[in-house]
Amino acid sequence: MDQHACEILPRAELEPCTIIIFGGSGDLTSRKLIPALLTLFNSGQLPEHFSIIGCSRTRMTDRQYREHLQRSGSAGRSAEELQGWQAFSRHLHYFPLEYNPAGFARLAAHLRRQSGSRQPSANLLFELAVPPRLYPLIGELLGQAGLADQTRGWSRLVVEKPFGHDLATARSLNTTLHQFFQEEQLFRIDHYLAKETIQNLLIFRFANAIFEPIWNRRYIDSVQIMAAEQLGVGTRAGFYEQAGVIRDMFQNHLMQLLVLTAMEPPYCLEAEAVHDEKIKVIRSLRTFSAERGSAIRLGQYSPGIIAGSRVPGYREEAGVAPHSTTPTYARLTTYVDNWRWQGVPFFLVSGKRLPRKQTRITIQFKAVPHSLFSDSLGDGIRANTLTIETYPEEAIRLSFQTKNPSPQLCLRTMEMDFAYHEHYPGPAPDAYGRVLLDCMLGDQLLFWRQDGIEASWAFLEPVLEACADCGGLQQLHFYPAGSEGP
Repeated sequence: MDQHACEILPRAELEPCTIIIFGGSGDLTSRKLIPALLTLFNSGQLPEHFSIIGCSRTRMTDRQYREHLQRSGSAGRSAEELQGWQAFSRHLHYFPLEYNPAGFARLAAHLRRQSGSRQPSANLLFELAVPPRLYPLIGELLGQAGLADQTRGWSRLVVEKPFGHDLATARSLNTTLHQFFQEEQLFRIDHYLAKETIQNLLIFRFANAIFEPIWNRRYIDSVQIMAAEQLGVGTRAGFYEQAGVIRDMFQNHLMQLLVLTAMEPPYCLEAEAVHDEKIKVIRSLRTFSAERGSAIRLGQYSPGIIAGSRVPGYREEAGVAPHSTTPTYARLTTYVDNWRWQGVPFFLVSGKRLPRKQTRITIQFKAVPHSLFSDSLGDGIRANTLTIETYPEEAIRLSFQTKNPSPQLCLRTMEMDFAYHEHYPGPAPDAYGRVLLDCMLGDQLLFWRQDGIEASWAFLEPVLEACADCGGLQQLHFYPAGSEGP
């Protein structure tokens, strides 16, 4: 068999469906959802018969809606990315909607008329591209209008992050949604999980005999998971003042990267088996306690220089309180108390206004137990590292030591790289497109399960309590924008 051949696993055939986007005139829809669906359409991955209905309070016709999406979604996109728009736009429709029982009764009637029967269109995918405060309301209204019913086809609800504000609100949201929707109908999106490198992490670990035997406390010294952003809070000050960096990045993105790194091999690559192993990791996380080695370092960016231009500090951003103590940077040290990882520190790092945008998992291996070269080189031999990077490049890099060509003994750190763009020259698959496609297929592998959401919040609540102590500025460290953090 050709070593470069690719065995494509069969996927279920997509059934006709109607995609209903609440918040259809908003930023998330125009910047992410519609471009992702257009890419799927251009590559022939959408079902033959489908329609997309945007819903919001704004009054628009179908034609005005299509023009709005074309105008707002085309910025910064190539002609190749926008090809097929005319054919795609014929599937786009608009339905003005008030978020009340009468409005949803009208929506249900509209869907019945579309399908030409007394029941709503057979297969319905509801996307919540709205502020989180509307999630429970829309869930209830859908259920009351009979739109969660699956007697004539499937009905699925796509919930964007954040999934609650804390453990109590996460449980309340789940309780509300479960009044009408079963767990298998709920798809809690975290688009980080659809990135090719993250999906490849399980393959890298469990399909290669050389890494899994050393993926444990005997050989690994520490694990760092970083999601750094160069941008500031921008127009999200209202949300960010309430959320801060822990709720914004740790509860979802970083926690998912941690469990994929630390989990045991599932018995099969199916959603329930993978979720079972993920929840074991979260439940094994050491309760946050300084006495037991846990630590949190918090920061907030002050004015500085980014890419040669002066940028304001967090407190100078529009919508931010002048004496805000909301952290924009956090470095959390935690431990997974199980047989594989006991004693290995996991460092979770995220912050805004850092020098560059980067997302990566760094596995720091232990130093060699005995140096044969201490007489010549001293003790300065760098330990091996494995870096799994999703931004700025999707890549996997392994560092190791070699000898420089020279009469003298001189070591040099080299990297063995696998960069996706070098081996797959086509455009990278869109992460949002992948998760939306899985929603249509009913595949929950890349989504949060209810118990995982609640366990994650339960672990983070003591961390949030530590953050709350920043009110007296005891723990909040200020760092200039463009620096590496506090």
